[in-house]
Amino acid sequence: MTSSFDIVVIIGYFVAVFLLAFVMTIKERRKKNKAADSYFLSGKSEGWFVIGASLFASNIGSEHLVGLAGSGARGDLVAAQFEILAALILIILGWIFVPFYIRSGVYTMPEFLEKRYSPAARTYLSIISIISYILTKISVTIFAGALVFEVILGIPFWTGATLVVLATGIYTCFGGLKAVIYTDLLQMFVLIGGSLALVYFSSLALITDLPVAEGANIFTSVKDTIVTAKGKVDGANYFNLWRPFDDPDYPWTGIVFGAPILGVWYWCTDQFIVQRVLSAKNISNARKGALFGGFLKLTPILLFAVPGVLAFALSINHPQLFINQNGVIEYDQALPSLVMSFLPVGFKGLMIAGLLAALMSSLSSVFNSCSTLITFDFYKKYYPNTSSENLVKVGQISTIVLVIIGLAWIPLMRTMTESEGIFKYLQSIQAYISPPIAAVFLFGLFYKKINASGAMKALWFGFFLGTLRILVEFLTHGYETGNAVWNISIGSAVHWFVSINFLHFAIVMFVLSSIILFLGSLNGVAKNNEELSTVIYDPFVLKNKDKSVKIDKLLTLLLILGVVLIWFIFSPLILATV
Repeated sequence: MTSSFDIVVIIGYFVAVFLLAFVMTIKERRKKNKAADSYFLSGKSEGWFVIGASLFASNIGSEHLVGLAGSGARGDLVAAQFEILAALILIILGWIFVPFYIRSGVYTMPEFLEKRYSPAARTYLSIISIISYILTKISVTIFAGALVFEVILGIPFWTGATLVVLATGIYTCFGGLKAVIYTDLLQMFVLIGGSLALVYFSSLALITDLPVAEGANIFTSVKDTIVTAKGKVDGANYFNLWRPFDDPDYPWTGIVFGAPILGVWYWCTDQFIVQRVLSAKNISNARKGALFGGFLKLTPILLFAVPGVLAFALSINHPQLFINQNGVIEYDQALPSLVMSFLPVGFKGLMIAGLLAALMSSLSSVFNSCSTLITFDFYKKYYPNTSSENLVKVGQISTIVLVIIGLAWIPLMRTMTESEGIFKYLQSIQAYISPPIAAVFLFGLFYKKINASGAMKALWFGFFLGTLRILVEFLTHGYETGNAVWNISIGSAVHWFVSINFLHFAIVMFVLSSIILFLGSLNGVAKNNEELSTVIYDPFVLKNKDKSVKIDKLLTLLLILGVVLIWFIFSPLILATV
């Protein structure tokens, strides 16, 4: 049960968040001449530390905490590869994409795509982005947060979901990006502090729980315990970041070649993320913010995934950890169960506050980004002379509408996550959306001859193929047991289409979309050099004489070394010697 002191800690967290949001809102409202600029891009005045913290906090939602811990408990530590790869993709954002985004002066990524290609490309990306926010970020975040309320606080699922949305929507609606970014900063510290406490106390519980053989360390004991419980091969997966080519969930080929496609789309072209670097006071702060965010993305494997592994080891003697209210094993309960079972008074409140921080930071960020898309890519497009204050009102109304739609999607999304877990659901949906968008942005930045004709053909092809995969997956869900809406035979063309690994599917989509992008551009007319001057790669833009560039290069090298070190530690070669 949650103690009175834990409740005080949680209330204190809420007070701090709303007080900070209120102060930032009042501060920004004084800038009446730049109402829209302040509300949607925080006045383009932010420094690198705030930007990096906001990148991390807005990305790490409750679905990461709950989902990654669930993956660790399920034996899928490899799911943390998406977090590790993000560090490398943030380097690309900082060095390649950021200079051209800021130079173009855009508010949204669809607006950038219009400058590069056409108004039709802008409309397409706006609609797809909003749909993807509803399918992934909004509904999954609300779902994971409601699960936390249900397991930890005993609050019914839908009551928790409603509380989550209302609490977050209030300060997001009125405060804009400035309130979102600075509450993200606070929530980053709460999130990391709570997660560190969970790792520490879970480890202490495990040391007490497991006998440690003479000459062995705690890691070896945990490893041996899990291998004994699960079997040699399955047990080894609990510590391995690399899987064979034929692994049904996370093959190494999919991780190396497929996951970066998702990464480029999410970290380099998605409004949800890029809006943070667009708020920077200059290119140098934007790049440093991206690199700082990259260093923070090296922590989730320890803070969020490893606790799931610890939870499974503890469940051998405490099987109730994963048993839900219906008596069914549910690995996504790993994190909430650890919080309730092993954290002492006070720290339990801190971790619950951390979970709420992850939930609210992610949800507030997506609300603000999505409302920005609706306001600038639709409303302002048709009402170009509208006032700045009116744009803010449209953004606030858009937030309310998105909340309602996100809640309505949860029941269907809950069905799709029952067997695969929250985190895999999130990544798979993104794999079906991202490849054509990543191709259009990436190649469009480097090749002038690519035009709107090729871009639209590639985007619509990718949309059709990705939508078809999602639809077939839904209709055939449960075909192995004969409980699907559409029962298919193993070995058929439909079975191959729906069973190919989602990361391999992303590779296929990216290659096909790229081919169509280039071939489709043969029939169209490319924009002239003047029209493309701010949206095409130019090495001169990257030649900054600022002395801080040397620091950025050093930080980039250290970040790459950090990624390589983690890959090395959690590789079969090292694990076999421990």
